[in-house]
Amino acid sequence: MWAVSTVTMLVLAGILPDFQLQSADGDSATRIAVTAALGAGAFGVLSAVVWPLLVRLLLLVPALVLGLLVFFLNGSLLLVALRINPSGQSEAAPETAVIVAAVMSAVASATGGALAVRDDDAYRRRLSRLATRRRRSHPPCPATPGTVFLQLDGVGHDVLTAAVAKGLMPTVAGWLGGTEQQPDNQPTHRLTPWRTDWSSQTGASQLGILHGSNFDVPAFRWYEKEHREVMVCNRPTSAAELQRRAIERTADGGLLTLDGASRGNLFGGGADEQALVLSIATRRRGRENRSRAGYFAYFSDPANAVRTALSFFAEVAREIGQSATARLRRQRPRVRRGGLYPFVRAFATVVERDVVVAAVMGDLLVGRSAVYADLVAYDEVAHHSGPHSRDAEKVLQRLDRALALIEKAAEHAPRQYRIVVLSDHGQSPGETFHTRYGLSLGDLVRAGCGLHVPRRAEHTHSGTEARAAVRAALRRPVEERGEKHRPTRRSEPIVLASGNLGLVSFPDVPHRMTKEELDARHPALLTTLANHPGVGFLLVRSEEYGGVVLGAYGAEIPLDRLDGPAGPLAVFGAGAADAVRRTHSFPHTADIMVNSWYDPESGEVLAFEEQIGSHGGLGGAQGRPFLLSPVCVSAPVEEGEELVGAEAVHGVLRRWLREADGPQVPLSAEEERAA
Repeated sequence: MWAVSTVTMLVLAGILPDFQLQSADGDSATRIAVTAALGAGAFGVLSAVVWPLLVRLLLLVPALVLGLLVFFLNGSLLLVALRINPSGQSEAAPETAVIVAAVMSAVASATGGALAVRDDDAYRRRLSRLATRRRRSHPPCPATPGTVFLQLDGVGHDVLTAAVAKGLMPTVAGWLGGTEQQPDNQPTHRLTPWRTDWSSQTGASQLGILHGSNFDVPAFRWYEKEHREVMVCNRPTSAAELQRRAIERTADGGLLTLDGASRGNLFGGGADEQALVLSIATRRRGRENRSRAGYFAYFSDPANAVRTALSFFAEVAREIGQSATARLRRQRPRVRRGGLYPFVRAFATVVERDVVVAAVMGDLLVGRSAVYADLVAYDEVAHHSGPHSRDAEKVLQRLDRALALIEKAAEHAPRQYRIVVLSDHGQSPGETFHTRYGLSLGDLVRAGCGLHVPRRAEHTHSGTEARAAVRAALRRPVEERGEKHRPTRRSEPIVLASGNLGLVSFPDVPHRMTKEELDARHPALLTTLANHPGVGFLLVRSEEYGGVVLGAYGAEIPLDRLDGPAGPLAVFGAGAADAVRRTHSFPHTADIMVNSWYDPESGEVLAFEEQIGSHGGLGGAQGRPFLLSPVCVSAPVEEGEELVGAEAVHGVLRRWLREADGPQVPLSAEEERAA
């Protein structure tokens, strides 16, 4: 690499006017070559020694500005290298130094990558050296197999099977027993669909998978009346509290308590090694719990830093171009993709992916017993481009390459590894509720309560119908009631959205309101919501029945009678009734739970958020993720049975970890429940 850097420096000196390796009166070719070699050597030494210290400082910097700092810091190192060059002839303008340093690092990285790709033996030797180096600094690992769990966030069973059929994911296809090149391979893995809970989103699913309980997680975000606080699954304080509650409920640290590592997840799973884990982001900074510590191992190599930074900005440009193309073609459905979103997408699809994959490879090379990592790239892109879009398919191809890298690293691990790939939920396509009806769910709720709504919403068909329903229910103009009762800030409803699941809470009432209380307070509200064409069904508490599901045309079915062939839940398929009943039992279920309309033929739902690929409620592919497991482990469920709920998936993964330790003494019933 030193020779490559020297040649690169010579070429750049000949191209860039502000970068020179010779004195003003000229030097011999040999003198210039020596100067370049010394400069490249000094730059390499500084990068190896000083760069890791700078990266530690970068852990204090927000991740989205990391890319810019990479270039400026790399350029600063080059300026120092030129200043300490013994020849004393080299110099560069600061802005030119940034360009030269970036090009040198990129060329070195690309050359190394190209050599690795073209020479498989060289790549294997590099991994072997890295594995040997890591094993020297870590204690010997057990001879039993380790397990790595790779979560492809948001990739539904339907999306995975379609991607394999199209040839987009050859690594997965090979595991399942067939590629175009080798169609008759024996499968090494089996593919099993599973069904999520009503709350089909990462917070509920990953908490259940890693910690064995997602009880009282009714949605991605919800309002807790006793704390007067909105809980959000991807907020560090909320994630930490949810993890604490799960551990308290199960009396167990989690799936990864024995020599485990958690990478890029919302929750730690009880792992000793945690990096990029949200639930520890609010803890006091320390060596064992820094949420950004995973960046250090990856970005301590300046070539990695520059390569990822360049890919980051390329992804930003790609998203801007794809968004502009969608607007010019007037694609439908479509959502806004401006503001910070291009940078958020680039972070999820480039930075997070690179860091997590590198961390997992490091875990394999030191022989950790259990690793769980989340790759969020597909989920982020599918929300804004659609789950079946070309943009999302490109992400799937890159994720497949990441799986291949991890598989390659496992071949050089000090122990055998079983690779399990799974998803936490799928995504259902469809336009937004606001796009179709011209008002948000919050606007509709306020109109049904007789409260003020924005003029744009008031003049929509839905807004007009809601106001008419209020007038009819009150038997007087809405404006007269509005003059007599001016709601306070605390008495107004809080309306939250989690994909196509909406939650309505009244914060001034300390308990979960009943249908009877809601009808007395807002006579038109439940009727307005239940009869709206964009709403599939409502769940409310009932004084008479305990809980009821409400649908259009006055449908009102008690929870203990939901299993019939008719009713509002019929189109949502098997298991919908059980999922609704379970959520009804949660202490923090909202006063009104609103699930959007669902078309079983197209699989479309209506998101209450700005998403054209959504998840969070019932309806379609969002509730059908997958579990891809090695055939050497026991089957997830018996033939003909269905795997239902994230807590059940946790039980399966626990069983596989126990199987890896060899024959076990059968657990007692109490121990089995705790596991």
